[in-house]
Amino acid sequence: MTRRDRGFGMVEMLLALTLGLVLVIGLVQISISARSTYASQNASALLQDDARFILGKMIQEIRLAGMFGCLSVESIVNAPTDFARPVGWSASGSSKTLTLVTADTGNSGSKADWMVLSDCISVAQAYAGTAPEPAQGHTRFPVRKLTYTFEGGQLRLSTPAAPAKAVLVDNVREFDLSFGVAGKAESSVVTRYDASPADEALIRSVRILLTLQDPGGRVRDQTYSVVAALRNRLE
Repeated sequence: MTRRDRGFGMVEMLLALTLGLVLVIGLVQISISARSTYASQNASALLQDDARFILGKMIQEIRLAGMFGCLSVESIVNAPTDFARPVGWSASGSSKTLTLVTADTGNSGSKADWMVLSDCISVAQAYAGTAPEPAQGHTRFPVRKLTYTFEGGQLRLSTPAAPAKAVLVDNVREFDLSFGVAGKAESSVVTRYDASPADEALIRSVRILLTLQDPGGRVRDQTYSVVAALRNRLE
């Protein structure tokens, strides 16, 4: 038998098997790494979507807090006591709440808690629930009271019409609030942020610090910080 007809020897076979095994292990590691990267990126994107949803909603509502039409609260007949405190908060243990009395943008799909009818000149009246059709030259302003509650790792929402707390976001690790206050009543300039300001009339903005965590532990906790100004107090 000539050298050409002998085939592979033991050494050559072992070398080929070793090289093949190295290639297979490398491909498996690349596949595992790619799957892990995809899972972490997907988890991060889900957290960002949750944060974008809830913070975008709250920013819009904070901006319209205390906006009850084109006349001041003092000019509104039968104005409920809630109108006097458009931004409220409380904390009890690990539970925190933020309450907003805000103009309804019409995108919530639910019924307003109050309706203000006004001619935007001298007349304005508040109605609880259903209000009469506006007279000629009058405009309707829907108003809602929204209470956000952080408890048990969830951020929930309730209203007077729907007191049961609906879950908006899960896997919330932290929900912190602070309020930008002005130095004096006639000023719109924020001089400091306070977690519990003594004079609510001086509140000009709300800062929200939201930390979300991935239940699967695929990414680190992600913290988002936004500031929303009370638009009616900056004019």
